[in-house]
Amino acid sequence: MKASDGSVFSVTNHLVNTDLSSLGMRSSSGSLDTSGKPHKWMVVWAGDMNAADNTSLTDITNPLHVVKTDGSMTPGPDFLAVVDAEPSSPTYGKIVNTATIAPLVENEPHHMQYIWHAGNTIYAGGLYSAATYMFDVSKLPALTMSGVSIPADTPCGSVPDAFAVLPDGTAYGTYMGGPVLPGPCRYTDGQVRVGNGFGGTPGEVVHFAPNGKVLSESPATPPTAEDPSRCANIPALPNATCANVHGIQVRQDLHRMVTSDFAEPRDIILDPVKAPDPNLYRPTVRFWDTSNENDPKMIASTVLPNGPRGKTPGTDPLAQENRAGMEPALTNLPQNKGAFAETFCGGALFYTPDITAANPAWREVFDDATAARKINPKADPNVGCDGGSWVAVSPDDHTLYHAVIGRNASGTDPGMTKMVYSLDISKLIASGANPQCNITTVPESYNGGSQADCPTVASVLPVNDPTTGGPHFGSFDNWVKGPDGRYQETTNYPHMAFTNYFVARYGMDGDHMVCQTNVNDGKLSLDTTFRDENTGQPCVSFNRTNWPHGAYGPAKPHLALYVINNG
Repeated sequence: MKASDGSVFSVTNHLVNTDLSSLGMRSSSGSLDTSGKPHKWMVVWAGDMNAADNTSLTDITNPLHVVKTDGSMTPGPDFLAVVDAEPSSPTYGKIVNTATIAPLVENEPHHMQYIWHAGNTIYAGGLYSAATYMFDVSKLPALTMSGVSIPADTPCGSVPDAFAVLPDGTAYGTYMGGPVLPGPCRYTDGQVRVGNGFGGTPGEVVHFAPNGKVLSESPATPPTAEDPSRCANIPALPNATCANVHGIQVRQDLHRMVTSDFAEPRDIILDPVKAPDPNLYRPTVRFWDTSNENDPKMIASTVLPNGPRGKTPGTDPLAQENRAGMEPALTNLPQNKGAFAETFCGGALFYTPDITAANPAWREVFDDATAARKINPKADPNVGCDGGSWVAVSPDDHTLYHAVIGRNASGTDPGMTKMVYSLDISKLIASGANPQCNITTVPESYNGGSQADCPTVASVLPVNDPTTGGPHFGSFDNWVKGPDGRYQETTNYPHMAFTNYFVARYGMDGDHMVCQTNVNDGKLSLDTTFRDENTGQPCVSFNRTNWPHGAYGPAKPHLALYVINNG
């Protein structure tokens, strides 16, 4: 695949299973014939572990955190791992292919889209390289590259994070960091903003075609300054802004997009120490008008409210409930217009009932401590960040799912449970435009809100990851076999996958496991049949010496998608 500057990018497949007949496939002249049985796969975007990951903040003494040494520390390729997710397959849980990316290495693979639908291109970003790759998965377990975007294609943004695929197959992508070069940058619609450079501020939203073409770049910050007391920038900008867009969700039926701001990422990807100013971690969520798909307009920048823990004297500023927004989650049914937002450091969930309102207002409706205390009654999130991450609403708007990296106990800090949990949100959604739930006291933070429509805990799955990390991101298995034996999309998800890895250089690594849970009416349980081919233990470990592409040692899995082919 030739990039816009003439450089050549490629993906190389390293297929393990030579007997393709066992996968319902045939080989002809070295190419794959996928006209066999329908098959389900898990595609995992993973990065090579490298020397820069071994910072003083990384728990390298834990036996589950394998440290690469000697030759294996040489730069290695990033890759998409294809895991057999067909329960009846003889290679169930086995990595049957690694599709390596060249020429860039150690991109720090991050997010793809949140869920895969039939015919979608996979969009996958690299934090450090500011490159976004597009992959054709129509011939799984083999992949082909269908497009690539390099920094020259997105001069007004850097540090690609998440992607939302639209009904026409194009995608919006959030670029959390500032323009590639500091100074003024002109967006597709002619607007100009001044940024402080790569990995800085402000971020943007990019509209991509499946072939990698950039259809538009849109500014995430207004032309006037945002509150400088809550929006620190290093170096300072003429107009202060919190626009570091991270998570993204779209309701195209409502012509609305919601993005959440996380942090000025330069401190994460260029320096392994925490940000020098708490106000580099953002409390803001942005609303966009997508009536013109190729010209989305940021129409409102809203602030998540601080909560009762954050108002308690002596609380670490980084533990305030509204600190470091990471992911939004939207309701799905046509009659519902609500949205949730969660915070990485604040450890709280917020709700607004109508994303089409002129200036949506948020209220805190749940604290991670309430879920954690179902497992550990002594859990106390008052010290430091708890790593609240992926959040999603079920298609029937009945259940909310949330992953929490957690925090190890240390000194007087009892720590925070590493977990994936689910909430019954049906009463809150049914309250329509007038929700009553509002967390305003510390006891409510620990025990749930006192109003009748507050979310209640449906299930908590604790995760035993003794490293500095825990479960960061999840995705749903939206595929079941129909009467004809072919896969069809379902809204009654049978499984969910989660990955135990964040960003090692940030000081939150993980045990590099990819796990699968059973989902039963909102209840979560670990799928113990989904086992590693080497250890025989539940979950697939990316801490291994050898890969189909060579002896490159441990790798870092960030996100997994369920993908099918129907033969």
